Amino acid sequence: MTEHTFDVVVLGGGSGGYAAAIRASELGKSVALIEKDKVGGTCLHRGCIPTKALLHAAEVADHVRSAGGVGVTATFEGIDPAAVTAYREGIVAKKYAGLQGLLKARGITVINGEGRLLPDHGVAVGDDVYRGADVVLATGSYSRSLPGLDIGGRVLTSEGALALDVVPERVIVLGGGVIGVEFASVWCSFGADVTIVEALDHLVPNEDIALSKGLERAFRKRGIVQKLGVRYQSVAQTDAGVALTLEDGTVLEADYLLVAVGRGPATDGLGFAEAGVTIDRDFVTVDDRLQTTAAHVWAVGDIVPGLQLAHRSFQQGIFVAEQIAGLSPVAVPEASIPRVTYSSPEVASVGLTEAQAREVHGDRVVAYDYNLAGNGKSEILGTAGLVKVVRVENGPVVGVHLIGDRVGELITEGQLAVGWEAHPEDLAPLIHAHPTQSEALGEAFLALAGKPLHAL
Repeated sequence: MTEHTFDVVVLGGGSGGYAAAIRASELGKSVALIEKDKVGGTCLHRGCIPTKALLHAAEVADHVRSAGGVGVTATFEGIDPAAVTAYREGIVAKKYAGLQGLLKARGITVINGEGRLLPDHGVAVGDDVYRGADVVLATGSYSRSLPGLDIGGRVLTSEGALALDVVPERVIVLGGGVIGVEFASVWCSFGADVTIVEALDHLVPNEDIALSKGLERAFRKRGIVQKLGVRYQSVAQTDAGVALTLEDGTVLEADYLLVAVGRGPATDGLGFAEAGVTIDRDFVTVDDRLQTTAAHVWAVGDIVPGLQLAHRSFQQGIFVAEQIAGLSPVAVPEASIPRVTYSSPEVASVGLTEAQAREVHGDRVVAYDYNLAGNGKSEILGTAGLVKVVRVENGPVVGVHLIGDRVGELITEGQLAVGWEAHPEDLAPLIHAHPTQSEALGEAFLALAGKPLHAL
């Protein structure tokens, strides 16, 4: 075996891993980045970027269909799956080339191969060992399934759904979380008949109930069928389609079934436990500084319990690199991390839901809903929705929740309000440009400060 020595060895080249590598390099560390597939990981190649490209294509399709309503003559002739794939893959290819160039420019050594953690801060890749003074684990996640539900043929995960070269006539989505509702939104815009099955009582069940109900109403209006509060029992498939049987006896038939029941941490068989890293329910156990139970071994991203979001992984990768370098980075609480579901309409949130806030603060919680019907720019765009702000009475904003087309672009302001523990009275004097959707947030802050403008 040949040994190679670095200051920092990063196992996994996805969002958290490459962020840790880049920041460590900026801080003067020699860095090895080990990735078995392509740097960029799930987010760049199979998740965030390609799915949002699909969602943009879906948005364009919807705009063409509705063009006559704004006086534009246009004809929708259908979806060209091959052209959509070329568009999506072109974006991914550009971002991948850019990331490769960035890592090279930073002097980061990228090793292509499957790594296994060894004791004493080593990672084995084939016959080579890469040893660091510190090791960062960033091995990401995989698409989960359910017991008795085998993936293959016409039963797809999100990766398989991306690879489809046809638009299904009928599709069932098993799971009403972020991944499920985004693919349901795309396929509906592309012309498919879509049914979502969700075991819990609401879509996007981790969101504030006002957003869940709003998304359910919007999806019903779009013709997306929802089976909520019922579990799957069995699946049968033929060369021509699938049949999903629910526990209540309902049988649903479609061309394809998308299994979108969440993602699991990719930690199995990588030597973590043997190297002294404690694993709990497949997740890596870390302290509040993201150090594992093995000295000088850190973990970031989807293998750490909590929100599985690329931007959380970025932040954690940067945090760990700065911790290794002897700085004192500030940890960002989970509640201050923004969340966006890029369906049509979009769902965006940060902080506590109203129910969560009441669990913490009791009757001192005040919530205000501002309907986007009162927002001029939203009316121009033709979107419905709402802005909901949750505050502690005579205290700070603790939650911001939005639903409507393009509201994901507004959530950063919500993060600032929650992260800085701002009071609505502090925010009310600040000016939002007119006409913008951001005015809806301003209106909610004004109302909670006791001086509503475009609302009663």
